[in-house]
Amino acid sequence: MKTSCLLCSSLLAFLMLASCGTDKGHTYYLDATAGNDTNSGTSAEEAWQSLDKVKQLTLNAGDKLLLKRGETFHGQLEITGKGTATDRIVIDAYGEGEKNPCIMGHDTSRYAARVYNSDYVTIQNLEIVNTGKERMAGRSGLKIECWDYGTSHSIRVNGITVRDVNGSLVKAEGGGCGILIVNGGKQVPSRFDSLTIENCHILRCARNAMIWGAYSDRRNWYPSLHTVVRGNLIEEVPGDGIVPIGCDSTLIEYNVMRNCPDILPPTEAAAGIWPWSCDNTLIQFNDVSGHKAPWDAQAYDCDYNCTNTVIQYNYSHDNYGGLVLICNAGSQTDYSIGNIGSIVRYNISIGDGIRPKETRAGMFSPGIHIGGPTKNTLVEHNILHANVKPAKNIDRTMITSDSWDGYADSTVFRKNLFYTAEQSRFDMTKSTHNHFEGNWYLGRYDRLPADEQKRTTSVCYEKQILAVDPQGYAGLRKLMNEKMVGDSLHYFVNPVAIEAFFKELEKE
Repeated sequence: MKTSCLLCSSLLAFLMLASCGTDKGHTYYLDATAGNDTNSGTSAEEAWQSLDKVKQLTLNAGDKLLLKRGETFHGQLEITGKGTATDRIVIDAYGEGEKNPCIMGHDTSRYAARVYNSDYVTIQNLEIVNTGKERMAGRSGLKIECWDYGTSHSIRVNGITVRDVNGSLVKAEGGGCGILIVNGGKQVPSRFDSLTIENCHILRCARNAMIWGAYSDRRNWYPSLHTVVRGNLIEEVPGDGIVPIGCDSTLIEYNVMRNCPDILPPTEAAAGIWPWSCDNTLIQFNDVSGHKAPWDAQAYDCDYNCTNTVIQYNYSHDNYGGLVLICNAGSQTDYSIGNIGSIVRYNISIGDGIRPKETRAGMFSPGIHIGGPTKNTLVEHNILHANVKPAKNIDRTMITSDSWDGYADSTVFRKNLFYTAEQSRFDMTKSTHNHFEGNWYLGRYDRLPADEQKRTTSVCYEKQILAVDPQGYAGLRKLMNEKMVGDSLHYFVNPVAIEAFFKELEKE
């Protein structure tokens, strides 16, 4: 009886071990200098030389593809494979040195690297460059694609540098971007589940940093699920930063976008981080600064065809536009459900709204812009610190709520702190059912909105913020934490500190 039990236990252990994936797959090596495509490719000494050899591979569970550090590989890296949750496929670097292997696209390459119709793939520690002789519409660095496939599970992009992608600067032409995510299909509805993009550096890419091409029409909506975009550094990108499209339950946190060059044509609109045709997007603990798009140029945006967007605990500073855009295209009722239930809370804006030139609406850069017939929006516990204008003609409006084929309805502004160093105003135009409750209005305003619990002074803000630094940067920094993103420290709103600060303000 005991022997039988022991045999059963041994068999069970063997089956469990087998189910966990004991076959770790094959490892393939690429060396652009010392490799040779006639080699076996299965050791560093027998490495392949070109990316053409990878095109012949279908990677399986546990397989690894390793590219030698310090080497440059010309052409396109094409990855297709099916890993498992226990035995992922890994694309990585090997060898000594600090310089990651570089994939450099050809002059006419629409992308330099692509992960296509795959599951459980990690691609990391690579540099991707795609610079043509001239700008090309639709050019990207890394393309992640799921087409006529079904559900692509758990693709992870980690520690990738994508730089110098010269796509078109015009959105209507197809633009261009550092990382392009595409899902769809004519035969099989396709999407991503648990796509993660983290710790990447997107540098000098045009027009955008990271954008989706996916289902956007609510009559044919098949959203990607559980996307995470975390800890990425975006620099010198003139257009949109992070734009999920056709997604549900996306988390975007601890990303930095800064130093956006003022090179877009005057017709172009762009902003930092925003969803479109998405539900349940959470945008938190991000830092966007120096956005200089000719139109919009806000750090964050609750855009249309979206429900339940939450933008919280973010830092915005020194942008041509303001803290946030909340908008809905009122005429797009056939494919869009509008903008419903957006929440903007516990964000800090310092020195925003500094656009120095005219837009299609004249001099326009309000701290908060609500455009079109949004519904049931909540804006609460935000700090908007507007400094002295760099030039006299710059717009200094705290909130504008205007038309985009209709006006906002049922917007609540609760317990926000508005500070202005010079005359400001609120322009609610024809929006309806606006409710202002218990806000702080520090500074001079043309006219305040109806707010029965308004406060126009704060000793706490005077002593703790303005006395430390009238411009707000040093004083409000006490409400933030330092965190490394890329190779430098950045500031992110501390939720405990900012909530405690508002409680202290309320006690006055």
